[in-house]
Amino acid sequence: MASTDFRPVYHPAGHDHALRAALQDLRTGRWLAMRDLLESTPDWALWTQRTQVLATAAAGSDAVRAWLTEEPRSVAATVMHARVAVERAVRAHRENHARAQELWQEAWEGCRSAAHASPADPVPWVCLLALSQLDERQRLEEHRMPPPGPMLFPGPWGLLAEADRRDPFNREAYHRMLQFVYARAASGTLSEAVNFVQWAASSAPAGSPLHVLPLYVRVERYRRERGHEKALDLHWVTEDGERDAWRALRAWFDGADPATQSLLDLNQLAHALWGSLRFAEAAPVFRALGPYYTSVPWVYRTRATSDPAGAEDVFLRARSRCLAAERDPGGGPHG
Repeated sequence: MASTDFRPVYHPAGHDHALRAALQDLRTGRWLAMRDLLESTPDWALWTQRTQVLATAAAGSDAVRAWLTEEPRSVAATVMHARVAVERAVRAHRENHARAQELWQEAWEGCRSAAHASPADPVPWVCLLALSQLDERQRLEEHRMPPPGPMLFPGPWGLLAEADRRDPFNREAYHRMLQFVYARAASGTLSEAVNFVQWAASSAPAGSPLHVLPLYVRVERYRRERGHEKALDLHWVTEDGERDAWRALRAWFDGADPATQSLLDLNQLAHALWGSLRFAEAAPVFRALGPYYTSVPWVYRTRATSDPAGAEDVFLRARSRCLAAERDPGGGPHG
């Protein structure tokens, strides 16, 4: 298909076609496909990803409650009940809902029940990490534990360690920890976030999505500084910006199983390589996305951060430029 005819689509399931089918059933209030999908999920990484996506869709319905009522001994249903409770608590906190504290307590209890029902599962601990960002003043002791290394901060390190023990370098666990850091620095600098992602990436094995974490912090800084009001390339074409993109390409993308690659991670990497003028190197990342894309981080290149059409336009222009560079290696920077 010619690039001028290409139109990307967003779907939370991405390349996971089995998840897409379960989501379709879930949106009509049916839970059997969700149950069957989770029963056949082969590893913790995919289990974490699928339960997260399903919970986002299920949070507005009673499907998981109906499943748990029908099968009260189901471990998967218990974990999904915690997932949904956490999703609702996070949304309520974000919207300053009157029931935010009550929903937080329900979610915390659901996480503890899920941890008891599924002791080898990282997801209950990932969920507790998600709740930690709601404790902005770190009132709970488990949210202000001493850090495991210098230049880090007191935080929910025990929760991260529990998730790590069950699924080392679990992608969502580290992203939840990063969100906790953002909550700590809501109106301050991002130095703690930079230190955290560099620490996490430095210990991650080849093929780990944690190597993409520094790109997320770079985009967050760009967003907070309203980078689109400045010369765009000055933010991305720097020695450390190009280094972060290159490391993510070599340490993650080149060694990762394509079936496990997150759409968000792929978009972050494609965006970073394009921004640092590594057009030809970005082309395989755009091809790995196939027909899919996510509006973040592209939307931050627009004048309004709620401009999905503008985000798609930026993505298409970047994709076209990078695929052209791959076909004509001598035609541009770093070609």
